[in-house]
Amino acid sequence: MMWKERYRIGVDLIDDQHRELFKRLSNFIRVVQNGEPWDEKLDEAKDTLGFMQEYVVYHFEDEERYQREIGYPDYEEHRKIHAGFKAEVDEYVRLMEEEGFSEETMQELAARFMTWLIMHVGRADQRIGEYARSKEG
Repeated sequence: MMWKERYRIGVDLIDDQHRELFKRLSNFIRVVQNGEPWDEKLDEAKDTLGFMQEYVVYHFEDEERYQREIGYPDYEEHRKIHAGFKAEVDEYVRLMEEEGFSEETMQELAARFMTWLIMHVGRADQRIGEYARSKEG
């Protein structure tokens, strides 16, 4: 799993969801990169993709609710980043539904997800935790 404690923002609900995202995404990458024939792993890859598509929306809603609750000043910018990522995921899914779930596209998507997740949780979400801690003091 690619989760690291430095990704914690100090909010249990959000941190638990981030851990789950990293766990599922790590599994997704493992599935699409293992040496098994593509037709033998396609169903698992599709299931994980479906989970990610739903869970990202669920997680973003919780994270955005928390930002509103604490009066996070960069809420609108953060919400737009989330919306952009959701749109990108939906576009990948649409593309694959139309053109087929190719192994190459699925691997590209897995790499894109992981890069985005690491950058977003490691940077943008850290600012939420920093703001929350500053309000406690």
